[in-house]
Amino acid sequence: MIKINQKLEKEVEIAGEIYEVNMAFDNIINLLELLKNPRLSDGEKVFIGLHLLLGVELELELEKQLVIFKSLIKNFIHDEDEHDIKLDLAGNVMPVEKKPQSYDLMHDSSHIYTSFRQAYGINLYEEQGILDWREFRALLQDLPDETKFKRVVDIRNRPYPKGKGMSEERQKLKELKRTFALPGTMVDD
Repeated sequence: MIKINQKLEKEVEIAGEIYEVNMAFDNIINLLELLKNPRLSDGEKVFIGLHLLLGVELELELEKQLVIFKSLIKNFIHDEDEHDIKLDLAGNVMPVEKKPQSYDLMHDSSHIYTSFRQAYGINLYEEQGILDWREFRALLQDLPDETKFKRVVDIRNRPYPKGKGMSEERQKLKELKRTFALPGTMVDD
C-alpha cells in the first residue's frame, strides 16, 4: 500500500551493506514472470531474482539468500493488505477465500498500456526503469471503469444474468468471456 506521507523506500541493508532495490515496474514484472517459470529450480529463481532486484550476486549461502529474497518480496513487492491474517471473534484464523485471477500483467499488457495512455497520459514504454512498481500498482488498481483494461476485467468477473428471458444476454456474456479469457482458464456458466 502506498502511503503518501511516507517516502517509497528503495534501500535495504544486508550483512552491513546498503543495496538499492530496483523497483521499476518493468523489472518487477520480469521478476514475477521469472517466478512463474516452471523450467527453473527454486534456487535459480532466488539467484536470478536477487540479481534482478539488487543488481549484484550475493556471496551468501543459498538458505540466507532465500530468506533475503522472501523478505524483499514481502516488504517491497506485495501489499501489506495481502498478508493480513483475519481472525474471527473467538480469535481463530479465518480461512482465506482465493479469488479467481481476473488479469495477467503479460497477457493484458496491451490493454494496460492503452488504459494508462487514456486515463493518465502515461506512456509505459517511456516509464520503463523509472515508474516505481508500487506507483504502477496503485495506478492500475484505480484505472477508470471506461478504460479497456477495466472493461475486460469486468467481463471476466461479471456473473451471468439469471432468470427467464435472459438466455440471449447469457449467451452474449459467454461469448465475451471466451473472447477475453485468460490462457488456461475455462469459461462456464
